[in-house]
Amino acid sequence: MTDSRHALIIANDRYTDQGLKKLRAPAQDAAALEKVLHDPQIGDFEVQVVHNASADVMRRRIQGFFNDRRRADTLLLHFSCHGLKSESGELYFAASDTEPPLLAATAVPSQFVRSCMSVTRAGRSVLFLDCCYGGAFSRGSSSVRASGDVNVLESFAKDEPVSGRGWAVITASDSMEYAFEGSRLADDSSAPQPSVFTHAVVDGLETGEADLDADGKVSLDDLYEYVYRQVQEQNPHQTPKKAADLHGELHLAHSRRGRIKIVADDSPPKLQNALKSDDVLTRQGAVLELQKRLQHTELPVAEGARQHLEEVARNDIQQIAVMASDALGKIRLAPSPDHLDFGLVPKGSAPRKQSVTMHGPPLARHCVAQPKESWLRVDPTGSGLEVHVDTAAEGRLSGDIVLKGVADESVIHVDAEVAPAHEPGRTEPEPGPAHDSTTPPHEADGKRQTVVIGPPGAPPRPEQPPVSATRAPRTDRRAPSLAGAALALAVAAIGTLVLAMQRAVVAIVERGEEGVHGTIEDNVREYGALTPLIVCLVTGAAALVAGAVARHDLETRQEHYTRQAASSTQTLTSVAKGLAIPALALAVLAGIAYLVGSPHW
Repeated sequence: MTDSRHALIIANDRYTDQGLKKLRAPAQDAAALEKVLHDPQIGDFEVQVVHNASADVMRRRIQGFFNDRRRADTLLLHFSCHGLKSESGELYFAASDTEPPLLAATAVPSQFVRSCMSVTRAGRSVLFLDCCYGGAFSRGSSSVRASGDVNVLESFAKDEPVSGRGWAVITASDSMEYAFEGSRLADDSSAPQPSVFTHAVVDGLETGEADLDADGKVSLDDLYEYVYRQVQEQNPHQTPKKAADLHGELHLAHSRRGRIKIVADDSPPKLQNALKSDDVLTRQGAVLELQKRLQHTELPVAEGARQHLEEVARNDIQQIAVMASDALGKIRLAPSPDHLDFGLVPKGSAPRKQSVTMHGPPLARHCVAQPKESWLRVDPTGSGLEVHVDTAAEGRLSGDIVLKGVADESVIHVDAEVAPAHEPGRTEPEPGPAHDSTTPPHEADGKRQTVVIGPPGAPPRPEQPPVSATRAPRTDRRAPSLAGAALALAVAAIGTLVLAMQRAVVAIVERGEEGVHGTIEDNVREYGALTPLIVCLVTGAAALVAGAVARHDLETRQEHYTRQAASSTQTLTSVAKGLAIPALALAVLAGIAYLVGSPHW
């Protein structure tokens, strides 16, 4: 979501006037609503909370909330408090210092809120009213009941916004269900509890249950329908109402439960009759036909086959049920790889990207990808998806991308470490691929999004090889492995040098005992001193080469390595170099001494 999103929650549960009953729910509801609206994976609103404020503070905060907005802004104002009706029938919102006989002076009139909504330049304004509506007050009367219902929606639907694109009001109830007697608000066991409405809003957004059309987003209509059902189930006396004048659909939140939903095509009647046949072979033939339809490029056809196969797997005899289960196993989500490690990434660098391939028939490749972290971004590709990592914030990053298909779920785990851009001892790597001009707006803002992989109607792709055959290598192990090999080779060079020296000493001693009748070549050859010397030269040189390659790989591809891997690589290569160079020097000197001195021995 690219628009700027702001929310103001006004919650009043304590009142100085004894006639206004203390409410139990607003404080808890405000905290829960703030959490779910502020969550970047759900509402992604910038949230302000005003708790038990005076009428003057409420008016200032409300007007300030609607002032100085842009057309791209979406505003949400939530009231959780007492709603009071004046003798003239006007609706007021009770502040902590409200005096019921002096509503115009000590409460916030609905006309004031409506006026602020009407003049704001924000593109869309949404108002939630979770209020206990009290009765009207008459002058000179200490005990007056409600003089009639107040239509809450009519209090806000009179004026259209001046420059915005639309407005909406959802209220917990639209009737005066509480009455004042004397200075106390009358208790009524049938009266609605204010927490029912806000609890339904929070629950619907937090769980994703309010995403009624399963498109990965919770629209205003989705949320209202969900809240209406929940409130009616818990309290039939309370009926939420909605009024709106919006151009286009307003998405209030992302859904945690975004999933694929395909309207299935019915299988041919002959095939359905075969599934009900008393003949086992006939039913087996029907299952084989469903397996073929399960591979169909038209997803509704494949989905219809899947649903029939699930029914067979549950209800038929074991032999046929196993056939159906095996067929269903072929459409399970199979991402490859299922773990991505971006290694060390400089802060502020262009987003890195890695690809994931989806395997299986079209129905198995068709899924919803939902990053669970705001720094993860996903793009659909022809064969699966492409994962990007945002490098705006430093630190160790670890998160999941949840894939949800028609039949099951899968998870791709992603790791990365964002380090300072200019860390000592490291050079800046080549920037990774940047987003091109076709990058969707939601990619640029770093917010969580829902991406559909393999949309309906996509051309079929050839069957992919098994997951294990295409799993990407763990590139962050290359330099440490080379460094380890360099150290092993250097140790081998030292060992073979020592062995060569031992044999050379024995050969020299033997030559000295033979007197004028012997030659050094014969003694060296007899004790095999040259072979370990040659091996020392080869392994020492190989150790230096492996160490140099490891350091070069570390410097040119540092984004692939964690800090620990880089440190261990540097340590291993330094030790290997310290062992290999002396071994090579001594081996070369020994070789020169043998070549120069052997003719004279």
